[in-house]
Amino acid sequence: MPKLNLSNTKKSRIFGAQKIQRNASELVANSLTTHRIFSGNALTILEQRYLKKNSKGKVTEKPEDMFRRVAKNIALADAKYKNKNIKKTEEEFYNLMISLDFLPNSPTLLNAGRKLQQLAACFVLPIDDGIDPIFKTLHYAALIHKTGAGTGFNFSSLRPKGDIIESSGFTSGPVSFMKIFDAATEQIKLGGTLRGANMGILNADHPDIGDFITVKSKENVLTNFNVSVAITDKFIDAVKKNKKYNLVNPRTKKIVRKESARRIFKLICEQAWLNGDPGVIFINRINMFNPTPKLGKIESTDSCGEQPLLPYEACNLGSINLSNFVYNKKIDYGRLGKTIHSAVHFLDNVIDMCDYPLKENRKTVEKNRKIGLGVMGFADMLINLGINYDSEEGLKAAEEIMKFISKEASIASMELANKRGSFPEWKNSIYNKKLKLRNATRTTIAPTGTISIIADVSSGIEPLFALSYSRKTAEGKTLTYFDKNLKKALIENRIYNDEIIEKINKEGSIKNISEIPKKIRKIFVVGSDIEAEWHVRMQAAFQKYVDNGISKTVTLPKDATVEDVEKIFMMAHELGCKGISVYRYGSREGQVIYLSSKRDEQITLSNFIKNR
Repeated sequence: MPKLNLSNTKKSRIFGAQKIQRNASELVANSLTTHRIFSGNALTILEQRYLKKNSKGKVTEKPEDMFRRVAKNIALADAKYKNKNIKKTEEEFYNLMISLDFLPNSPTLLNAGRKLQQLAACFVLPIDDGIDPIFKTLHYAALIHKTGAGTGFNFSSLRPKGDIIESSGFTSGPVSFMKIFDAATEQIKLGGTLRGANMGILNADHPDIGDFITVKSKENVLTNFNVSVAITDKFIDAVKKNKKYNLVNPRTKKIVRKESARRIFKLICEQAWLNGDPGVIFINRINMFNPTPKLGKIESTDSCGEQPLLPYEACNLGSINLSNFVYNKKIDYGRLGKTIHSAVHFLDNVIDMCDYPLKENRKTVEKNRKIGLGVMGFADMLINLGINYDSEEGLKAAEEIMKFISKEASIASMELANKRGSFPEWKNSIYNKKLKLRNATRTTIAPTGTISIIADVSSGIEPLFALSYSRKTAEGKTLTYFDKNLKKALIENRIYNDEIIEKINKEGSIKNISEIPKKIRKIFVVGSDIEAEWHVRMQAAFQKYVDNGISKTVTLPKDATVEDVEKIFMMAHELGCKGISVYRYGSREGQVIYLSSKRDEQITLSNFIKNR
């Protein structure tokens, strides 16, 4: 958990209205209290996935109606704490969202104030060895997926392939059961508005680790799973020293055989190079920052890897749009601070308003009251500040902004604890006799796949994917993008013309377009322009001040090597990341995002674009 000095005086407040530039061609939605301009792509996503529809499939609410519905519903939780001014809270929450300063995770936008009322984004479920507990967990996962949330599992308790079972037969191992979970998810998502997704984790010391690592080497296998290997500090040390380590049968707790740590690590990196899976999670580091170690070890994360959770825990997430807080090349810390406090209040209320799929969920969630406040639009913020993503100044900006968010979120949680009480397991937490907090964790950085489209900003802490690209939605529509900030810069420099646009559409980057001034090319970098080292260093910079984890993908050029992946994974461990994943351009057939002129050849990030 990041160390917080809550006694320091806050940074000087810089007030000012945020002026947001939008393309003239974008569509306008009239708010009940103001005018909010949404991009055409945002309206497409809202209409497809979030806005209420009647029995004939016709949309029956506008975006501002959705925000009003959500604000009104989430504000009702204040009544539990004898706050009589619920209307004031409703307006506070409404303005928080209609301004696009903050957006909660997708299930909250979709379900708040409606019949379902399941608001959390991510859940972790335990899997115990045996047919009955395995299929009990599968049933629970189906109930969760039906609500649009994701689930995480660690399959390491299941006995390995070929091990004996009571019927005198032999078990098929954890990978075979993962395929059953995947098939069930596929059937449920066919009828859903939001698609359920899974994280499958196996500990590196499980006898079936080789099969697990290579399970997604072929296309269209476990398409509803991200997979990650849980590795320990001891394993990393064995890799460095070229030693063997023990593979242990989880049923008997006996050593099955010894394996070369370096060979397994190489296999992980080869498969990640091949198509992006598996990622790795550093399970020792995750538990080092477990706020409630007396309640048990953390063994799994949510479907995108950013939220480590105990069995049956759930977490609701929300993200602050950092691009909205730049004014005259400075960050408006005054307004940002107020937004953080409102967002923490909002997310704490979500815990009380959520109708959890399982009784175990509510019981476990309310013990710890974890929330995950994160960010989106970070790359846009840097552009507006005139800072390179891949620079020491960029890293400094990341640390500074996240340190401020972490500190203010903790202050807000302390204020709520004074009014509402600390989380019930506070006495059994690392904060006992130190900080009286309402929430065991406050910060998480999610990928913000679709809510960043609504806000029309870059996702999470990722660099820009490209300056011009197309994106397929799950519903089959194609959304086209041309970076709004770049368009503004080109117009100001009087070089916005058909020839330049054609070159940008073709390349997705302006790195080698000499007609564009160097100062612009320097600032408007995209993922493929950035060396892998900067991706990892940026993730590590944020992780210093994030309670939970971070969902980020290191994008690699098509000609990257397996050795490059090895260096990235080792660097992530050395710099203090809690997990890491990579994606090499062109390594998957299915395409979600691609350069407009290279639809048939270039890029897919299907495994990393999530509904958060």
